[in-house]
Amino acid sequence: MDIQLKKGILDICVLSALERGESYGYQIIDDLRNVVEISESTLYPILKRLEGAGYLTTRTAEFSGRLRRYYKITQSGLKRLYEGRSDLQEINVIYRKIFGGRL
Repeated sequence: MDIQLKKGILDICVLSALERGESYGYQIIDDLRNVVEISESTLYPILKRLEGAGYLTTRTAEFSGRLRRYYKITQSGLKRLYEGRSDLQEINVIYRKIFGGRL
């Protein structure tokens, strides 16, 4: 798969997981497990990039004696999520027209 397309899809998947509420890295991976396989080494750069773009905010809190970073989607992140969903729906329509729903 084209790396830029995959990157965009993963961004939308992460934003979608955070649409349900604030979360942390391991929980995001678990939430996405049935949708896409994503490792910590893939997730954390995505989270950093999304935060840098203003799509997420973070806070740190202690949990079981350790610091845990929590991520929350911003209004800007929600807008990007909705745009991304629209893009994916458009890709799906094109796919169905070209392949008739089959590979």
